[in-house]
Amino acid sequence: RALLGPPCRERDIAYALIVSRAVRPASKLSTGRWWEDGGSTLGTDLGVAEASTDEVYRAMDWLASRQRGIEKLLAARHLRPGGIAMFDLSSSWVEGQCCELAAFGHSRDGKRGRRQVEYGLLTDAHGRPVAVEVFAGNTSDPVSFKTAITRVRDDFGIKNLIMVGDRGMITGTRIDDLRKLEGMSWVTALKAPAIAALARDGGPLQMSLFDTQNLAEITHPDYPGERLICCHNPVLATDRARTREELLAATESDLAKIRKSADAGRLKDPDKIGIRAGKVIGKRKVAKHFILDIGPGRFTWRRDEEKIAAEAALDGIYIIRTSVNEETLNSAGVVSAYKNLKYVERDFRITKADDLDLRPIYHYLAGRVRGHVLICMLACYLTWHLRQALAELTFTDQHIPQASDPVAPAQRSARAKAKDASKHTPGGLPAYRYRDLLEHLSTLDRQTIAFAGQRIEKLTSPTPVQRRAFELLGAPVPLTLQ
Repeated sequence: RALLGPPCRERDIAYALIVSRAVRPASKLSTGRWWEDGGSTLGTDLGVAEASTDEVYRAMDWLASRQRGIEKLLAARHLRPGGIAMFDLSSSWVEGQCCELAAFGHSRDGKRGRRQVEYGLLTDAHGRPVAVEVFAGNTSDPVSFKTAITRVRDDFGIKNLIMVGDRGMITGTRIDDLRKLEGMSWVTALKAPAIAALARDGGPLQMSLFDTQNLAEITHPDYPGERLICCHNPVLATDRARTREELLAATESDLAKIRKSADAGRLKDPDKIGIRAGKVIGKRKVAKHFILDIGPGRFTWRRDEEKIAAEAALDGIYIIRTSVNEETLNSAGVVSAYKNLKYVERDFRITKADDLDLRPIYHYLAGRVRGHVLICMLACYLTWHLRQALAELTFTDQHIPQASDPVAPAQRSARAKAKDASKHTPGGLPAYRYRDLLEHLSTLDRQTIAFAGQRIEKLTSPTPVQRRAFELLGAPVPLTLQ
Protein backbone atom coordinates (compact mmCIF):
# COMPACT_ATOMS: atom_id res chain seq x y z
CA ARG A 1 0.00 0.00 0.00
CA ALA A 2 2.90 2.37 0.73
CA LEU A 3 3.81 2.19 -2.97
CA LEU A 4 0.71 4.21 -3.83
CA GLY A 5 1.48 7.25 -1.68
CA PRO A 6 0.95 8.82 1.75
CA PRO A 7 -1.97 7.65 3.94
CA CYS A 8 -5.28 9.28 3.01
CA ARG A 9 -8.85 8.39 2.10
CA GLU A 10 -8.01 8.33 -1.61
CA ARG A 11 -5.16 5.88 -1.04
CA ASP A 12 -7.38 3.50 0.91
CA ILE A 13 -10.00 3.46 -1.84
CA ALA A 14 -7.41 3.13 -4.60
CA TYR A 15 -5.80 0.24 -2.75
CA ALA A 16 -9.18 -1.43 -2.33
CA LEU A 17 -9.89 -0.99 -6.06
CA ILE A 18 -6.60 -2.69 -6.94
CA VAL A 19 -7.13 -5.62 -4.56
CA SER A 20 -10.75 -5.99 -5.67
CA ARG A 21 -9.69 -6.03 -9.30
CA ALA A 22 -7.23 -8.83 -8.51
CA VAL A 23 -9.72 -11.05 -6.65
CA ARG A 24 -13.08 -10.10 -8.18
CA PRO A 25 -12.85 -7.99 -11.34
CA ALA A 26 -16.02 -5.97 -11.95
CA SER A 27 -17.16 -2.46 -12.78
CA LYS A 28 -16.54 0.31 -10.25
CA LEU A 29 -20.26 0.45 -9.45
CA SER A 30 -20.44 -3.30 -8.87
CA THR A 31 -17.28 -3.23 -6.78
CA GLY A 32 -18.64 -0.42 -4.58
CA ARG A 33 -21.85 -2.36 -3.98
CA TRP A 34 -19.83 -5.48 -3.21
CA TRP A 35 -17.99 -3.56 -0.48
CA GLU A 36 -21.22 -2.09 0.87
CA ASP A 37 -23.32 -5.27 0.77
CA GLY A 38 -20.79 -7.29 2.72
CA GLY A 39 -20.02 -9.66 -0.15
CA SER A 40 -16.50 -9.51 1.20
CA THR A 41 -14.80 -8.36 4.38
CA LEU A 42 -12.51 -6.24 2.21
CA GLY A 43 -14.73 -3.15 2.29
CA THR A 44 -15.12 -3.21 6.06
CA ASP A 45 -11.52 -4.07 6.87
CA LEU A 46 -10.12 -1.34 4.61
CA GLY A 47 -12.68 1.21 5.76
CA VAL A 48 -14.19 1.77 2.33
CA ALA A 49 -17.54 0.00 2.67
CA GLU A 50 -19.42 3.31 2.57
CA ALA A 51 -17.37 4.87 -0.25
CA SER A 52 -19.57 6.79 -2.65
CA THR A 53 -19.25 6.80 -6.42
CA ASP A 54 -17.79 10.31 -6.27
CA GLU A 55 -15.17 9.14 -3.78
CA VAL A 56 -14.24 6.24 -6.04
CA TYR A 57 -13.72 8.60 -8.97
CA ARG A 58 -11.70 11.01 -6.83
CA ALA A 59 -9.52 8.09 -5.78
CA MET A 60 -8.99 7.14 -9.43
CA ASP A 61 -8.01 10.71 -10.26
CA TRP A 62 -5.67 10.81 -7.25
CA LEU A 63 -4.03 7.55 -8.30
CA ALA A 64 -3.63 8.70 -11.91
CA SER A 65 -1.93 11.89 -10.72
CA ARG A 66 0.63 9.76 -8.88
CA GLN A 67 1.29 7.36 -11.76
CA ARG A 68 4.75 8.69 -12.65
CA GLY A 69 5.96 8.41 -9.06
CA ILE A 70 4.58 4.89 -8.62
CA GLU A 71 6.18 3.67 -11.83
CA LYS A 72 9.49 5.28 -10.92
CA LEU A 73 9.50 3.26 -7.69
CA LEU A 74 8.68 0.06 -9.60
CA ALA A 75 11.45 0.77 -12.11
CA ALA A 76 13.93 1.27 -9.28
CA ARG A 77 12.91 -2.15 -7.90
CA HIS A 78 12.95 -4.16 -11.10
CA LEU A 79 14.96 -2.44 -13.85
CA ARG A 80 18.71 -2.14 -13.63
CA PRO A 81 21.20 -0.37 -15.90
CA GLY A 82 22.48 -2.76 -18.53
CA GLY A 83 19.57 -5.13 -17.93
CA ILE A 84 16.60 -6.12 -20.08
CA ALA A 85 13.20 -4.46 -20.39
CA MET A 86 10.35 -5.63 -22.62
CA PHE A 87 7.63 -3.57 -24.24
CA ASP A 88 4.50 -4.41 -26.18
CA LEU A 89 1.25 -2.75 -27.20
CA SER A 90 -2.31 -3.97 -26.89
CA SER A 91 -5.80 -2.53 -27.24
CA SER A 92 -9.28 -2.82 -25.76
CA TRP A 93 -12.57 -1.70 -27.18
CA VAL A 94 -14.62 1.10 -25.67
CA GLU A 95 -18.35 1.18 -24.98
CA GLY A 96 -20.19 4.36 -25.86
CA GLN A 97 -19.37 7.18 -28.25
CA CYS A 98 -17.87 9.88 -26.04
CA CYS A 99 -14.45 8.61 -24.89
CA GLU A 100 -11.78 11.20 -25.61
CA LEU A 101 -9.15 8.59 -26.50
CA ALA A 102 -11.35 6.20 -28.47
CA ALA A 103 -10.53 5.83 -32.16
CA PHE A 104 -10.63 3.23 -34.89
CA GLY A 105 -7.39 1.30 -35.20
CA HIS A 106 -5.89 -2.16 -35.47
CA SER A 107 -7.94 -4.19 -33.00
CA ARG A 108 -6.02 -6.84 -31.10
CA ASP A 109 -9.34 -8.05 -29.69
CA GLY A 110 -10.78 -8.87 -33.09
CA LYS A 111 -13.53 -6.27 -32.54
CA ARG A 112 -13.87 -4.80 -36.00
CA GLY A 113 -15.88 -1.65 -36.31
CA ARG A 114 -15.46 -0.75 -32.62
CA ARG A 115 -13.55 2.24 -31.28
CA GLN A 116 -10.71 1.39 -28.96
CA VAL A 117 -7.87 2.69 -26.83
CA GLU A 118 -4.35 1.31 -26.85
CA TYR A 119 -1.89 0.86 -24.02
CA GLY A 120 1.76 -0.08 -23.95
CA LEU A 121 3.14 -2.23 -21.14
CA LEU A 122 6.75 -2.05 -19.98
CA THR A 123 8.02 -5.01 -17.94
CA ASP A 124 11.26 -6.37 -16.59
CA ALA A 125 12.91 -9.48 -18.05
CA HIS A 126 10.57 -11.75 -16.08
CA GLY A 127 7.38 -10.03 -17.21
CA ARG A 128 6.82 -8.09 -13.99
CA PRO A 129 4.79 -4.96 -14.94
CA VAL A 130 6.70 -1.73 -14.34
CA ALA A 131 4.85 0.96 -16.29
CA VAL A 132 1.87 1.41 -18.58
CA GLU A 133 1.01 4.17 -21.02
CA VAL A 134 -2.41 4.79 -22.58
CA PHE A 135 -2.68 6.03 -26.18
CA ALA A 136 -5.43 6.98 -28.58
CA GLY A 137 -6.89 3.99 -30.38
CA ASN A 138 -5.20 4.75 -33.71
CA THR A 139 -1.63 5.02 -32.35
CA SER A 140 0.98 2.96 -34.19
CA ASP A 141 3.38 0.54 -32.52
CA PRO A 142 6.54 2.56 -33.31
CA VAL A 143 5.07 5.76 -31.83
CA SER A 144 4.21 4.00 -28.59
CA PHE A 145 7.68 2.46 -28.42
CA LYS A 146 9.28 5.89 -28.78
CA THR A 147 7.23 7.03 -25.79
CA ALA A 148 8.47 4.04 -23.78
CA ILE A 149 12.10 4.97 -24.52
CA THR A 150 11.45 8.51 -23.35
CA ARG A 151 9.94 7.21 -20.11
CA VAL A 152 12.88 4.89 -19.44
CA ARG A 153 15.53 7.54 -20.02
CA ASP A 154 13.86 10.68 -18.71
CA ASP A 155 11.47 9.47 -16.00
CA PHE A 156 13.43 6.50 -14.70
CA GLY A 157 16.90 7.88 -15.35
CA ILE A 158 18.13 4.64 -16.95
CA LYS A 159 20.45 5.44 -19.85
CA ASN A 160 21.85 1.95 -20.43
CA LEU A 161 19.23 -0.71 -21.19
CA ILE A 162 18.42 -3.55 -23.60
CA MET A 163 14.94 -3.06 -25.04
CA VAL A 164 13.15 -6.16 -26.34
CA GLY A 165 10.17 -5.78 -28.67
CA ASP A 166 8.54 -7.57 -31.56
CA ARG A 167 9.24 -6.77 -35.21
CA GLY A 168 6.25 -4.46 -35.52
CA MET A 169 7.35 -2.50 -32.47
CA ILE A 170 11.08 -1.96 -33.02
CA THR A 171 11.16 -1.02 -36.70
CA GLY A 172 14.08 0.17 -38.77
CA THR A 173 13.16 3.77 -38.07
CA ARG A 174 13.04 3.17 -34.32
CA ILE A 175 16.41 1.42 -34.50
CA ASP A 176 17.84 4.48 -36.23
CA ASP A 177 16.56 6.52 -33.29
CA LEU A 178 18.05 4.08 -30.79
CA ARG A 179 21.45 4.26 -32.49
CA LYS A 180 21.57 7.94 -31.55
CA LEU A 181 21.04 7.18 -27.86
CA GLU A 182 24.21 6.09 -26.16
CA GLY A 183 23.75 3.01 -24.02
CA MET A 184 20.50 1.82 -25.59
CA SER A 185 20.50 -1.62 -27.24
CA TRP A 186 17.75 -3.68 -28.80
CA VAL A 187 16.55 -7.18 -29.52
CA THR A 188 13.86 -7.63 -32.15
CA ALA A 189 13.12 -9.73 -35.25
CA LEU A 190 13.12 -9.31 -39.00
CA LYS A 191 9.93 -9.29 -41.02
CA ALA A 192 9.27 -11.92 -43.69
CA PRO A 193 10.42 -9.83 -46.73
CA ALA A 194 13.75 -9.09 -45.02
CA ILE A 195 14.23 -12.79 -44.26
CA ALA A 196 13.47 -13.67 -47.89
CA ALA A 197 16.02 -11.09 -49.07
CA LEU A 198 18.75 -12.73 -46.98
CA ALA A 199 17.94 -16.12 -48.54
CA ARG A 200 17.74 -14.83 -52.12
CA ASP A 201 20.50 -15.31 -54.73
CA GLY A 202 22.91 -17.25 -52.60
CA GLY A 203 22.62 -14.91 -49.61
CA PRO A 204 23.96 -15.77 -46.16
CA LEU A 205 20.71 -17.46 -45.07
CA GLN A 206 20.84 -21.05 -46.33
CA MET A 207 19.19 -24.20 -45.00
CA SER A 208 22.64 -25.77 -44.67
CA LEU A 209 23.14 -23.54 -41.62
CA PHE A 210 20.74 -25.80 -39.75
CA ASP A 211 22.27 -29.16 -40.65
CA THR A 212 23.61 -29.75 -37.15
CA GLN A 213 21.80 -27.19 -35.00
CA ASN A 214 18.68 -25.03 -34.99
CA LEU A 215 20.38 -21.65 -34.77
CA ALA A 216 23.29 -19.93 -36.46
CA GLU A 217 24.68 -16.41 -36.31
CA ILE A 218 25.37 -14.37 -39.44
CA THR A 219 26.12 -10.77 -40.36
CA HIS A 220 25.12 -8.65 -43.36
CA PRO A 221 26.13 -5.20 -44.66
CA ASP A 222 22.50 -4.06 -44.52
CA TYR A 223 22.64 -4.45 -40.72
CA PRO A 224 25.87 -2.74 -39.65
CA GLY A 225 26.91 -3.28 -36.07
CA GLU A 226 24.20 -5.90 -35.56
CA ARG A 227 24.15 -9.64 -35.07
CA LEU A 228 21.56 -11.74 -36.88
CA ILE A 229 20.58 -14.94 -35.08
CA CYS A 230 18.92 -17.32 -37.56
CA CYS A 231 16.59 -19.90 -35.98
CA HIS A 232 14.85 -22.93 -37.48
CA ASN A 233 11.99 -24.52 -35.56
CA PRO A 234 10.85 -27.78 -37.23
CA VAL A 235 7.66 -27.87 -35.17
CA LEU A 236 6.78 -24.35 -36.31
CA ALA A 237 7.63 -25.29 -39.90
CA THR A 238 5.19 -28.20 -39.83
CA ASP A 239 2.48 -26.05 -38.28
CA ARG A 240 2.91 -23.28 -40.87
CA ALA A 241 2.79 -25.74 -43.75
CA ARG A 242 -0.40 -27.29 -42.42
CA THR A 243 -1.99 -23.89 -41.77
CA ARG A 244 -1.12 -22.62 -45.25
CA GLU A 245 -2.66 -25.67 -46.90
CA GLU A 246 -5.83 -25.29 -44.81
CA LEU A 247 -6.11 -21.61 -45.76
CA LEU A 248 -5.55 -22.34 -49.45
CA ALA A 249 -8.13 -25.14 -49.43
CA ALA A 250 -10.74 -23.00 -47.63
CA THR A 251 -10.14 -20.16 -50.08
CA GLU A 252 -10.51 -22.47 -53.08
CA SER A 253 -13.80 -23.71 -51.65
CA ASP A 254 -15.11 -20.14 -51.62
CA LEU A 255 -13.70 -19.42 -55.09
CA ALA A 256 -15.53 -22.48 -56.40
CA LYS A 257 -18.83 -20.86 -55.39
CA ILE A 258 -17.99 -17.80 -57.51
CA ARG A 259 -17.06 -19.98 -60.48
CA LYS A 260 -20.32 -21.90 -60.10
CA SER A 261 -22.28 -18.63 -60.27
CA ALA A 262 -20.31 -17.53 -63.32
CA ASP A 263 -20.78 -20.88 -65.10
CA ALA A 264 -24.52 -20.76 -64.38
CA GLY A 265 -24.77 -17.30 -65.92
CA ARG A 266 -25.80 -15.61 -62.66
CA LEU A 267 -22.58 -13.61 -62.54
CA LYS A 268 -21.41 -12.12 -65.86
CA ASP A 269 -19.80 -8.71 -65.18
CA PRO A 270 -15.98 -9.14 -64.93
CA ASP A 271 -15.77 -6.24 -62.48
CA LYS A 272 -18.27 -7.84 -60.14
CA ILE A 273 -16.51 -11.19 -60.43
CA GLY A 274 -13.22 -9.47 -59.61
CA ILE A 275 -14.67 -7.72 -56.56
CA ARG A 276 -16.09 -10.94 -55.14
CA ALA A 277 -12.92 -12.91 -55.86
CA GLY A 278 -10.78 -10.17 -54.32
CA LYS A 279 -12.75 -10.31 -51.09
CA VAL A 280 -12.34 -14.08 -50.94
CA ILE A 281 -8.59 -14.22 -51.49
CA GLY A 282 -8.05 -11.23 -49.20
CA LYS A 283 -10.13 -12.67 -46.39
CA ARG A 284 -7.45 -15.17 -45.38
CA LYS A 285 -4.51 -13.13 -46.67
CA VAL A 286 -3.49 -15.62 -49.37
CA ALA A 287 -3.96 -13.40 -52.42
CA LYS A 288 -0.28 -13.72 -53.38
CA HIS A 289 -0.70 -17.47 -53.77
CA PHE A 290 -3.40 -17.33 -56.47
CA ILE A 291 -3.46 -16.38 -60.14
CA LEU A 292 -6.95 -15.39 -61.30
CA ASP A 293 -8.37 -15.46 -64.82
CA ILE A 294 -11.51 -13.33 -65.14
CA GLY A 295 -13.61 -12.57 -68.21
CA PRO A 296 -17.26 -11.94 -69.13
CA GLY A 297 -19.18 -14.75 -67.45
CA ARG A 298 -15.92 -16.63 -66.90
CA PHE A 299 -13.79 -17.23 -63.84
CA THR A 300 -10.94 -19.64 -63.16
CA TRP A 301 -7.94 -19.67 -60.89
CA ARG A 302 -4.82 -21.63 -60.11
CA ARG A 303 -2.30 -21.69 -57.34
CA ASP A 304 0.98 -19.86 -57.87
CA GLU A 305 3.14 -22.84 -57.03
CA GLU A 306 6.38 -20.90 -57.43
CA LYS A 307 5.46 -18.36 -54.75
CA ILE A 308 4.06 -21.08 -52.49
CA ALA A 309 7.31 -23.03 -52.78
CA ALA A 310 9.37 -19.91 -52.07
CA GLU A 311 7.38 -19.24 -48.90
CA ALA A 312 7.48 -22.90 -47.87
CA ALA A 313 11.28 -22.90 -48.12
CA LEU A 314 11.37 -20.44 -45.21
CA ASP A 315 8.79 -22.20 -43.04
CA GLY A 316 9.90 -22.34 -39.44
CA ILE A 317 12.69 -19.81 -39.93
CA TYR A 318 12.86 -16.55 -38.01
CA ILE A 319 15.76 -14.16 -37.56
CA ILE A 320 16.45 -12.11 -34.47
CA ARG A 321 18.46 -8.92 -34.85
CA THR A 322 20.32 -7.33 -31.99
CA SER A 323 22.96 -4.76 -31.21
CA VAL A 324 23.95 -6.53 -27.98
CA ASN A 325 27.51 -7.86 -28.03
CA GLU A 326 28.48 -11.50 -27.58
CA GLU A 327 29.96 -10.90 -24.13
CA THR A 328 26.62 -9.63 -22.82
CA LEU A 329 24.33 -12.14 -24.55
CA ASN A 330 25.44 -15.14 -26.58
CA SER A 331 23.30 -16.45 -29.42
CA ALA A 332 21.20 -18.65 -27.16
CA GLY A 333 20.74 -15.76 -24.73
CA VAL A 334 19.49 -13.49 -27.52
CA VAL A 335 16.94 -16.12 -28.59
CA SER A 336 15.76 -16.57 -25.01
CA ALA A 337 15.48 -12.80 -24.49
CA TYR A 338 13.27 -12.47 -27.56
CA LYS A 339 11.12 -15.50 -26.73
CA ASN A 340 10.56 -14.05 -23.25
CA LEU A 341 8.16 -11.59 -24.88
CA LYS A 342 5.71 -14.40 -24.13
CA TYR A 343 5.68 -13.04 -20.57
CA VAL A 344 4.32 -9.70 -21.78
CA GLU A 345 1.68 -11.54 -23.79
CA ARG A 346 0.82 -13.47 -20.63
CA ASP A 347 0.45 -10.18 -18.74
CA PHE A 348 -1.96 -8.95 -21.40
CA ARG A 349 -4.00 -12.15 -21.08
CA ILE A 350 -4.07 -11.74 -17.31
CA THR A 351 -5.05 -8.09 -17.58
CA LYS A 352 -7.58 -8.32 -20.39
CA ALA A 353 -9.28 -11.65 -19.92
CA ASP A 354 -7.98 -14.33 -17.59
CA ASP A 355 -7.87 -12.53 -14.25
CA LEU A 356 -8.55 -8.80 -14.33
CA ASP A 357 -11.16 -8.22 -17.05
CA LEU A 358 -9.88 -4.81 -18.19
CA ARG A 359 -12.12 -4.79 -21.24
CA PRO A 360 -14.39 -3.28 -22.34
CA ILE A 361 -13.73 0.24 -21.13
CA TYR A 362 -16.73 2.29 -20.02
CA HIS A 363 -15.00 5.53 -18.98
CA TYR A 364 -15.23 8.64 -21.15
CA LEU A 365 -12.65 11.06 -19.74
CA ALA A 366 -9.02 10.49 -20.72
CA GLY A 367 -7.87 10.73 -17.09
CA ARG A 368 -10.40 8.13 -15.97
CA VAL A 369 -9.35 5.75 -18.75
CA ARG A 370 -5.73 6.13 -17.66
CA GLY A 371 -6.74 5.58 -14.04
CA HIS A 372 -8.66 2.42 -14.97
CA VAL A 373 -5.73 0.99 -16.95
CA LEU A 374 -3.31 1.90 -14.14
CA ILE A 375 -5.49 0.07 -11.60
CA CYS A 376 -5.46 -2.99 -13.86
CA MET A 377 -1.67 -2.77 -14.31
CA LEU A 378 -1.09 -2.59 -10.55
CA ALA A 379 -3.54 -5.46 -10.05
CA CYS A 380 -1.53 -7.39 -12.65
CA TYR A 381 1.62 -6.64 -10.63
CA LEU A 382 -0.13 -8.01 -7.53
CA THR A 383 -1.38 -11.03 -9.47
CA TRP A 384 2.12 -11.71 -10.81
CA HIS A 385 3.41 -12.05 -7.25
CA LEU A 386 0.39 -14.05 -6.08
CA ARG A 387 0.77 -16.51 -8.93
CA GLN A 388 4.43 -16.94 -8.05
CA ALA A 389 3.73 -17.45 -4.35
CA LEU A 390 0.81 -19.85 -4.86
CA ALA A 391 2.38 -21.81 -7.72
CA GLU A 392 2.68 -24.95 -5.58
CA LEU A 393 -1.12 -25.18 -5.37
CA THR A 394 -1.74 -24.53 -9.08
CA PHE A 395 -0.73 -26.26 -12.29
CA THR A 396 2.14 -23.81 -12.81
CA ASP A 397 5.43 -25.52 -13.62
CA GLN A 398 7.85 -24.53 -10.85
CA HIS A 399 10.75 -26.57 -12.22
CA ILE A 400 10.95 -25.72 -15.92
CA PRO A 401 13.89 -27.73 -17.29
CA GLN A 402 16.85 -25.84 -18.70
CA ALA A 403 16.54 -26.13 -22.46
CA SER A 404 19.61 -27.35 -24.33
CA ASP A 405 18.11 -25.91 -27.52
CA PRO A 406 16.60 -22.42 -27.01
CA VAL A 407 14.75 -22.64 -30.34
CA ALA A 408 12.85 -25.83 -29.49
CA PRO A 409 9.42 -25.57 -27.83
CA ALA A 410 9.49 -25.42 -24.03
CA GLN A 411 8.90 -28.68 -22.18
CA ARG A 412 7.10 -29.22 -18.90
CA SER A 413 9.07 -30.78 -16.09
CA ALA A 414 8.42 -34.31 -14.82
CA ARG A 415 7.00 -32.87 -11.58
CA ALA A 416 4.55 -30.68 -13.49
CA LYS A 417 3.46 -33.61 -15.65
CA ALA A 418 2.89 -35.69 -12.52
CA LYS A 419 0.77 -32.87 -11.07
CA ASP A 420 -1.18 -32.66 -14.35
CA ALA A 421 -1.87 -36.39 -14.26
CA SER A 422 -2.79 -36.76 -10.58
CA LYS A 423 -4.46 -33.33 -10.19
CA HIS A 424 -2.71 -33.14 -6.83
CA THR A 425 0.40 -31.47 -5.46
CA PRO A 426 3.39 -33.55 -4.27
CA GLY A 427 2.05 -33.01 -0.75
CA GLY A 428 -1.27 -34.63 -1.65
CA LEU A 429 -3.38 -31.44 -1.78
CA PRO A 430 -5.73 -30.80 -4.71
CA ALA A 431 -4.21 -28.72 -7.52
CA TYR A 432 -6.23 -25.78 -8.87
CA ARG A 433 -6.34 -23.34 -11.71
CA TYR A 434 -5.34 -19.97 -10.30
CA ARG A 435 -8.83 -18.44 -10.53
CA ASP A 436 -10.37 -21.57 -9.02
CA LEU A 437 -7.91 -21.36 -6.15
CA LEU A 438 -9.04 -17.79 -5.44
CA GLU A 439 -12.64 -19.01 -5.47
CA HIS A 440 -11.74 -21.69 -2.93
CA LEU A 441 -9.98 -19.16 -0.72
CA SER A 442 -13.09 -16.96 -0.83
CA THR A 443 -15.03 -19.64 1.04
CA LEU A 444 -13.05 -18.81 4.18
CA ASP A 445 -15.74 -16.88 6.07
CA ARG A 446 -15.66 -14.55 9.03
CA GLN A 447 -18.70 -15.05 11.22
CA THR A 448 -20.11 -12.88 13.98
CA ILE A 449 -21.53 -14.80 16.91
CA ALA A 450 -23.92 -13.05 19.31
CA PHE A 451 -24.00 -14.72 22.74
CA ALA A 452 -25.09 -13.38 26.14
CA GLY A 453 -24.96 -9.82 24.87
CA GLN A 454 -21.49 -10.25 23.41
CA ARG A 455 -20.40 -10.26 19.78
CA ILE A 456 -17.57 -12.60 18.87
CA GLU A 457 -15.91 -12.66 15.48
CA LYS A 458 -14.50 -15.99 14.36
CA LEU A 459 -13.16 -17.52 11.17
CA THR A 460 -14.48 -20.78 9.83
CA SER A 461 -11.92 -23.54 10.09
CA PRO A 462 -9.59 -23.25 7.09
CA THR A 463 -9.26 -26.21 4.76
CA PRO A 464 -5.79 -27.74 4.31
CA VAL A 465 -5.49 -25.90 0.97
CA GLN A 466 -6.44 -22.56 2.53
CA ARG A 467 -3.99 -23.08 5.38
CA ARG A 468 -1.20 -23.98 2.95
CA ALA A 469 -1.96 -20.95 0.78
CA PHE A 470 -1.37 -18.58 3.70
CA GLU A 471 1.79 -20.48 4.63
CA LEU A 472 3.06 -19.89 1.10
CA LEU A 473 2.19 -16.20 1.45
CA GLY A 474 4.20 -16.11 4.67
CA ALA A 475 1.28 -14.99 6.82
CA PRO A 476 -1.08 -16.56 9.34
CA VAL A 477 -4.72 -16.98 8.42
CA PRO A 478 -5.98 -13.50 9.35
CA LEU A 479 -9.12 -12.56 11.19
CA THR A 480 -9.08 -9.19 9.39
CA LEU A 481 -7.17 -7.76 6.46
CA GLN A 482 -5.58 -5.08 8.58
